Amino acid sequence: MTIKNPSREEIKDILQKAKVIAVVGLSSNPDRTSYQVSAAMQKAGYEIIPVNPTIDEALGVKAVATLKDIEGHIDIVNVFRRSEQLFDVAKEFAEIDADVFWAQQGLVNEEAYQYLKEKGYTVIMDRCIKVEHAITRAI
Repeated sequence: MTIKNPSREEIKDILQKAKVIAVVGLSSNPDRTSYQVSAAMQKAGYEIIPVNPTIDEALGVKAVATLKDIEGHIDIVNVFRRSEQLFDVAKEFAEIDADVFWAQQGLVNEEAYQYLKEKGYTVIMDRCIKVEHAITRAI
């Protein structure tokens, strides 16, 4: 089986409609990629919710330990965890009110992909949300 991401036009539509992004594995360290990508998305106007049980806050926002701790609707769950951890995150994702499961560049897990696709979710893997945001704004 192969991961099939939405088209660029579909990704553009997702990013234009989204307002809230929960970031699983967001670090409070400004040198980490998760912080830099999330800071750029926050600057672009998205509400960022840090999901990391090991930090108190990131980007000026109080962190939550799990996706289940978030109240309200989540448009995108952006994941910065190792590929082998994606299935566990996918199972938690399926239990909350969220639209899109997005695994950052370099992250792929076919089991998680298949699990979520079978449930009807939009799944994006091995793509950087910051890069896709920049590219699709130019389309």
